[in-house]
Amino acid sequence: MGTAREASVTGLILAGGAGRRVSGQDKGLLDYRGAPLVEHVVKRLRPQVDHLLISCNRNHGAYRRYAEAVATDLRADFQGPLAGIEAALPLLHTAIVVIAPCDAPLIPPDMVSRLVQPLLAGTDACELCYAHDGQRDQYLFAACKVAGLATLGEFLDSGGRAVRDWFSLRHAIPIDFSDQREAFSNHNTLRAINHGDRA
Repeated sequence: MGTAREASVTGLILAGGAGRRVSGQDKGLLDYRGAPLVEHVVKRLRPQVDHLLISCNRNHGAYRRYAEAVATDLRADFQGPLAGIEAALPLLHTAIVVIAPCDAPLIPPDMVSRLVQPLLAGTDACELCYAHDGQRDQYLFAACKVAGLATLGEFLDSGGRAVRDWFSLRHAIPIDFSDQREAFSNHNTLRAINHGDRA
């Protein structure tokens, strides 16, 4: 492990999107500076966690190269990041899961320790922590107590899809990452991926 922690943590990379901004391609497998986008994320996240999963809806064989297991949405038609998290629930065997998207190749090397710390403070008040880059909430960079995800299916069944709406129903707090704002750049367009630009 890159940092000392008091609990085992699973990393979950979300790679199950429809790729609408990249002409329907599988974004995580697009080449970025000589390697698939997801490979860059894996290299940064794996040293920070005990187990690594990828949530994807196609090209499962390609993604299995990078993680212990892959999960596929239980719901049809690419229903968003929360559906990807829901799909991974049966594979989560640690008390905490840290989430990152597949299109963020610059995530901080201390992201997990900083997000997880409040969850280990010995209180039940905090269920979920997410990054704030000094300007915007970065909801897809988050640490969650797995027990707090138990009602996620009910939220999705009710028609909820927005990550921020789900977080608003939980005991969630933002964690200041303003010192590493560029680390949360999403490379989610073909221009950003091909030229290494920030989206």
